[in-house]
Amino acid sequence: MEKLIRYHVIARGRVQNVGCRFFVCMEARNLGITGYVENLYDGTVQMEIQGDPVKLTMLLDAVRKGNGYMRVDDLDIKEIPVKPGEKRFGMD
Repeated sequence: MEKLIRYHVIARGRVQNVGCRFFVCMEARNLGITGYVENLYDGTVQMEIQGDPVKLTMLLDAVRKGNGYMRVDDLDIKEIPVKPGEKRFGMD
């Protein structure tokens, strides 16, 4: 069984109204990562991502690079408890 970890991530920069949530969702699903992504009222994007540590690193690297429209100035990443049985990645 693979090791799972979960991160709570806040992305700061030009991350709203530029396709960030859709980009994160598609990348996460392609990597088999579970969790969710949502916009926050302060202009940041929040996500919880869960999966294999190597795949989480790949997702975070993709988020830092962006989709050509978004600009990520900072990622605040904290490890949090795993949610057993989580099956999908959602977008709010």
